[in-house]
Amino acid sequence: MSAKKELLQQLISSIKERNGKPVNPRVVSATIESLGIRDVDVVDDYGFESIPHLAIYVYEQLTQEAELKNKYQKAAEAKNLKKISLNAYTSVRRKMLIKEYSTGIFHLFPVFLQVISIIIFGISLWTYVGFNNLQSTAVVLGVIIGLVTTGGFVQVIGKQVSFYWYNEDYLMTKRTTQKILWTGVKTLIITFFIISGLNFFIHLYPYQFVLIVFIYSLLIGVLLLVLSPLYTVKQRWVISVSIVAGTGTTLALYFFTRISIYFVHWMGILVAIGIAIFYLNYFFKRTVKVKKGLYHATPKMMLSVYRSFNYFFYGILIYTFIFTDRILAWSSTLNRNLPYVVYYEKDYEIGMDLAILVFFLLAGVLEYSITSFSRNMDYWQRKLKYNKIEVFNSNMKKLYFKHLRIFAISAVIIALFLYGVITKPWGYEAGFDETLSPLSIKVCLIGSFGYLFLTLGMLNVLYLYTLNQHKKPLKAILIAFLLNLAFGISLSRMVAYEDSVIGMLIGSLFFMGYTTVATLKFLKNLDYYFYAAY
Repeated sequence: MSAKKELLQQLISSIKERNGKPVNPRVVSATIESLGIRDVDVVDDYGFESIPHLAIYVYEQLTQEAELKNKYQKAAEAKNLKKISLNAYTSVRRKMLIKEYSTGIFHLFPVFLQVISIIIFGISLWTYVGFNNLQSTAVVLGVIIGLVTTGGFVQVIGKQVSFYWYNEDYLMTKRTTQKILWTGVKTLIITFFIISGLNFFIHLYPYQFVLIVFIYSLLIGVLLLVLSPLYTVKQRWVISVSIVAGTGTTLALYFFTRISIYFVHWMGILVAIGIAIFYLNYFFKRTVKVKKGLYHATPKMMLSVYRSFNYFFYGILIYTFIFTDRILAWSSTLNRNLPYVVYYEKDYEIGMDLAILVFFLLAGVLEYSITSFSRNMDYWQRKLKYNKIEVFNSNMKKLYFKHLRIFAISAVIIALFLYGVITKPWGYEAGFDETLSPLSIKVCLIGSFGYLFLTLGMLNVLYLYTLNQHKKPLKAILIAFLLNLAFGISLSRMVAYEDSVIGMLIGSLFFMGYTTVATLKFLKNLDYYFYAAY
């Protein structure tokens, strides 16, 4: 092949890659000029009189080809072929309710495993009934710091990694996951040095205490980080496998060795982390090798930061909100003698641990609702004509209220179950051989309503997140946190330390109300947000 023919073939390939099927020779001519080719170059390099003559030739060559799609058109077509047929949306509703609800509950199996383990054996992956109050303080503070520090990174993984995953850029999925995980680990270490530095000058706790706090926070934080990508890339079964293996290791070491309970926990958590990391490396290596993907985008750092900024701080604030009432209650000196600035209180913690069951048991509703919402939104926008905008918005609003009814019915059933756990002999008393204190019951009742409202607010946030509406959720959780803090401090210092839970209730109530109003406005103009998101 001569040099001119080779250059001409390269030019035709470049124009095809850019434009796919050209509309007319003028489009080809403009593309040629955009490539930096001048009229004086055309004669020597391609053997044509001018760019218009060259454009006519290229246009004729391209229009004779059977395959005229560029890589972006091929990607869109490939994704479209994977979409479910329209009839499937309406024919499997009941099956989807059962499937998604049970899936949401199943994904919380690791949490339920910890509850079962502590009830039967008195120990779980990071808790132990034999801890004294100081030891419990160290462990709980470690867990809180680990969750709060990594909460933002977990949200970013859910946003940024899923963006590359659903666009089938598997190499970038792998690179982004590794980058976020490593950044999260470094943040945990930096947080420890900051806390250690403050403790060195102020000396709030013994140095051994701070070291134990750091190890628990590092391990719990890393565990949360390495498990979160598995959820995003639809390998959620590995989460259960790793937690089961870690819990099994903890139980084996506890019953068959004499090593310290701290090392028993740490070894169990390390096993869970190791399994998750091993599988992630294997999964990404296999996926990148077998599925090359349709895109190979280069990450744009500033764009990634802009996309993830609100999600990151929402993740931090949601965990901070959840634990604020505990820190306020444990730091109140009202009717308590505190040896340290924050000191664990068993009855309060038991009440909140029971209350959070409301959130865990409603997870199935969240899973079903958001899946149903996304599928129906896709269905109605493809079925209805462009002039039926009102029908589209109305149908999606009706679906939202249907989900609220399912949420309410589920909440009533969960309330009856929780009532039995608190009051019946087969409940808490059977598991721990002791009755609940009045303080625990009070905290549990108030906290249950708080978690109920918080969960409904989080459901609203999931609706808003479907079309990248992330500013209002961040504003809602920020104000809710400030209300939680203000009322919690006031009540726990002036009325009773356990009344810090009322601050959590007030914050959750605001969070639910604000996000509900935002969601209703969102549904009213859903057509606009739908097309603006793509």
